[in-house]
Amino acid sequence: MKQLLSLLIIPLFLSANEAQAIIKKMEKNLRGDHMYSTMRMIVTSKRGTRTVKIESWSEGNDKSFIKILYPKKDKGITFLKIDNQMWQYIPKIERTIKIPPSMMLQSWMGSDFTNDDMVKESSLEEDYTARLLSKKGNAATLELIPKPNAAVVWGKIIIDVDLNNAVPVREVFYDDRMQQVRVMTFSNIERHGSHRVPMVMELQPLDPNKKKNRTKVVLERVDYDTEIDPSYFTKRALKRYSR
Repeated sequence: MKQLLSLLIIPLFLSANEAQAIIKKMEKNLRGDHMYSTMRMIVTSKRGTRTVKIESWSEGNDKSFIKILYPKKDKGITFLKIDNQMWQYIPKIERTIKIPPSMMLQSWMGSDFTNDDMVKESSLEEDYTARLLSKKGNAATLELIPKPNAAVVWGKIIIDVDLNNAVPVREVFYDDRMQQVRVMTFSNIERHGSHRVPMVMELQPLDPNKKKNRTKVVLERVDYDTEIDPSYFTKRALKRYSR
């Protein structure tokens, strides 16, 4: 009987290991040690369409700095994330605000993205347990369930992965009641150094009251090869680089 149970458990263990390896490779590919990028975020809702231009610096999963370049009314707003802490600087009132974990699910700059999405507070590899649902050729589908003590906002994530390029193709997010909340798709993969990057990401909420909502992010520049000045990842940077 013990031998039979072992035979049943081993394939599950191997499947879990393979799923975690896929997630690890994907996150390493997308994040890199350092990353600088510029992008356009096009937000569509029942009120119309607007564009936000963004400049971003990051170091692994622990540090990131974001600056708003456009529109004029938001120009100079900055965001800093260090480990599990996040701050926002608003130049119009010359005030720095610390954003608590309870606000990580709130809308970022009026888009369908959340604060957590933009500063990448959570790590799929560290905060979720991955399970391989299917694998065919160069495509795999994974189920990610939060680890017991992980401070994450999603009840479950289903990810379709392009194994050749180590990039996501589609992600479906569920709330803690296991209801689908939103779908994110990735396209236009380009090579930047040793990294493969989807240059277009589109997020669609599934709330019936947000049928017209879409948020599309178009990366305009990506650079993994230039080291970033450590001064970007200090609280002083919020005001200093706001100008």
